[in-house]
Amino acid sequence: MLSLQSTTPPRWLAQVDAALHDVIIDHAHCEKKAAGVAMNLLFSYVDHVDLARSMTEIVNEELEHFRLVLDILERRGVPFRKLKPSSYGARLHELIRKDEPGRAVDRLLVAGLIEARSCERFSVLADHVADADLADFYRSLFESEARHHSTYVRLACTFQPEEEVRRRLHELAAAEATIIGEGDPFARMHS
Repeated sequence: MLSLQSTTPPRWLAQVDAALHDVIIDHAHCEKKAAGVAMNLLFSYVDHVDLARSMTEIVNEELEHFRLVLDILERRGVPFRKLKPSSYGARLHELIRKDEPGRAVDRLLVAGLIEARSCERFSVLADHVADADLADFYRSLFESEARHHSTYVRLACTFQPEEEVRRRLHELAAAEATIIGEGDPFARMHS
């Protein structure tokens, strides 16, 4: 369903245990970036009405999630601040082709894979964290992240035939699995 070719390694949960607040702060940044990605797609492909409508919904949801994560930080007394991001997103974006329509397909599929990984990570976190409210929060995000993933893949199929999109999704998912397997030295949602 989520197009992922790997699961979260145990290494990541050790990072979460060592720096949960950093992961929550990074989660807020991820929600903000996800809204920005959807907005950029809306501007880039404004003549695609289905995409425009879908991106509007995703932008609104991602910004609402951002607000919810800020609320969690505030309740915990953790100030929201800048963090050095993981290399995950930048490495995935390096794989995006330059020429259209491949560029549109790859931008949508990379966004979809990031949503899929977030969905998978929220499930892992919900089962792992001791704080029941935080676990419930992560469970509550699962459905929307899965829906966003599906939306991005569906929209990619409006730019190229589904068979080509699925082949490219498989290639990008393999690269994503390698990137997530290598990880980053600091605790982030996608480290």
